[in-house]
Amino acid sequence: MGKITNDKGYHILIEKRARIVSKRIVDILVAVIGIIVTAPIMVLIAICIKLEDKGPVLFVQTRTGQNGALFSIYKFRSMKFCPRNKNPQKYGQGWDKGVPDSFIFKDSSVANPNVTKVGVIIRRASLDELPQFFNVLLGDMSIVGPRPEIPEITAYYSKEQRTRLLVKPGITGWAQVNGRSLITNGEKMRMDHHYVLHQSLYLDICILMLTIKVVLTSKGAV
Repeated sequence: MGKITNDKGYHILIEKRARIVSKRIVDILVAVIGIIVTAPIMVLIAICIKLEDKGPVLFVQTRTGQNGALFSIYKFRSMKFCPRNKNPQKYGQGWDKGVPDSFIFKDSSVANPNVTKVGVIIRRASLDELPQFFNVLLGDMSIVGPRPEIPEITAYYSKEQRTRLLVKPGITGWAQVNGRSLITNGEKMRMDHHYVLHQSLYLDICILMLTIKVVLTSKGAV
C-alpha cells in the first residue's frame, strides 16, 4: 500500500515538473516570436513617446512575482513624465483581514489627466504591455498567469489571497479576459484562484485566444 502511494506521489511530481518545463518552453518561444513580430511597433511607440515629452520611454516598477519574489516590470510609459511622485497612493487602511473584495486598483470610469496622448492610444490597445515579453524571457513572468500586483498591496494579502502568488504572474490572465479593470478585487481573486487550480496548456491557449478578442474591442482598458 505504501509503495503504491509513493509511486502515485512520484508520478504527480513528475507531471508537475513536466508541466512547468513545457510552460517555460512555450513562454520562451512565444516571447521571442512576440518580440520579433512587434519590434517595428515597439520602435515606433518609443519614438512617439520621445517626441511627445522627451521623457523616458519605459516605465519600470517593482511588482510581486511568484512566491512573493520582487522583480522590475517593464511597460511603455503612458503617463506624463514626473521625476518624483509627490502624492503616492496610500494602501492598507482597514485591510487587517486582507485586501477588500470591493477594492478596484484602477477606475476605468474616471479619465486620468496625467495620461499622455500616446498613452491613451497604447493603453487602449494594450501596446504598453509589449516590453513584458522581455520580463518573460528573464523568467520573472509567464505569457499567461495572474497579473503582477505592486508590493504595497500584496503586503496586505490574506492567506487565501496569497494563493495567486503560487504561480508566475502573466502578461495576460483569466481575470484579464473576463473584465480587466472593470472587475473588483474579489472577482479578480476568484478568477486567479480558478486559474491556479486548473492551469493547463489548453486553458492557456483559450486565454490567449480570448485576449486577442479583448484587445481588439479595448474592453476594460484604462
